[in-house]
Amino acid sequence: MDNQSKKTVAICNMGCKVNSYEAEGMTELLEKAGYQIVGFHERADVYVINTCTVTQIAARKSRQMIHRARKMNEQALIIAAGCYVDRDHSLIEEGVIDLAIPNRQKGHIVSYIEAYQKGDEYRPEQEEAKLWISRFEGRSRAFLKVQDGCRQFCTYCIIPYVRGPLTSRPIEECCAEAEGLAAKGYSEIVLTGIHLSSYGKKEGYQLADLIVAIAQIPQVKRIRLGSLEPGVITADFLRQVQPIDKLCPHFHLSLQSGADTTLKAMGRRYSAQEYRQAVQLLREAYPQAAVTTDVIVGFPGETQQDHEASLRFVQEIGFAQVHVFRYSQMEGTVAAKRSDQVDAVIKKKRSEEMLAVTEQSTRAFMQAMQGTRAEVLLEEQDSVSGYWLGYTPNYMKVAIEGCGPETGVGRLVDVTIDGWVTLEDGKQGASSKQMILKGVDEHE
Repeated sequence: MDNQSKKTVAICNMGCKVNSYEAEGMTELLEKAGYQIVGFHERADVYVINTCTVTQIAARKSRQMIHRARKMNEQALIIAAGCYVDRDHSLIEEGVIDLAIPNRQKGHIVSYIEAYQKGDEYRPEQEEAKLWISRFEGRSRAFLKVQDGCRQFCTYCIIPYVRGPLTSRPIEECCAEAEGLAAKGYSEIVLTGIHLSSYGKKEGYQLADLIVAIAQIPQVKRIRLGSLEPGVITADFLRQVQPIDKLCPHFHLSLQSGADTTLKAMGRRYSAQEYRQAVQLLREAYPQAAVTTDVIVGFPGETQQDHEASLRFVQEIGFAQVHVFRYSQMEGTVAAKRSDQVDAVIKKKRSEEMLAVTEQSTRAFMQAMQGTRAEVLLEEQDSVSGYWLGYTPNYMKVAIEGCGPETGVGRLVDVTIDGWVTLEDGKQGASSKQMILKGVDEHE
């Protein structure tokens, strides 16, 4: 099939690292089937929207992208895949989309399309269709999905209902895919899952076993972990992984609140003290570790005292970065049904107060890195300043001046951190700025 006769497919991915992995997996399957991949802003024969529903905003954006696809080509085949599909089964009935593909069936996307074109309904025999990727287009690091499903059932979260039961990929299979990606030049592998801390629970192995195994692949230079629960950070876990130089000292430990009352109402399975102990263990093992987290403000029933306790806790821990979210009701969750919802004005004020604390914390962490040396994995060149941008092992963004002629995406550069710089954040819009570290290439 030549390029003139190939049918075109445009793919829009939304949401988490797992979704990014699955979007790449679907892309490769469609290419192998003879489709030509085009940009989502272009007119295409098929549009695939890999949806997200972790928040109401994510769900709304998913629906908006579906409608945008329909407007670009009314005759196109519109496919929605993923979490929003598993949550809202009305999309086909309303005529908004032509095909709905559940999360666990994304690996059958070609069969779904072929059946639809024949006027049939595809009924997969397998409960789950595995995906496998050989590249990660446009990125210097590769996400490797090793786990799916969640059984935490936090009272604010819909994900356990749309992602299904816990499953983990065998260690040998993960290593084979990681080895293939590393051979293609992806020196950093990011291990990701819907609930990464549950890796191997049903199968009888542990996340530490996987890290040890992947570290033995010579071409893998870095291993980074996705979001973790504080309970996975134990003395035994650190005893196994601390000797591994390839493991990046960056740990995203989900917090959500620093107040015990709120944590209990959220259904989180740890106390503030237990979280604090996990961070202490990490910093004993990795003195320069970056601990990052997520915090929700304005959860139903959160009092001013709870909010202040959370502020104090976040300030005490000294996170490298914190993502602050205002609680929003997610239909179908326990928390959404509560009558003690916090007023929007109060949530906005609490968000601003939490952001002020977290900005101070980030600046203090950046200040502590001044004068240190770090290896930076280059990701892109800033079109305005000309700086090359990349990340240190502890996931601090660095703008590098004085890079040599061999500079390029995926290159590892040794730098000395000597300050910081403020750049326009193109991802957030021209009016948004971000303050990041500045480094000098030691070889220049």
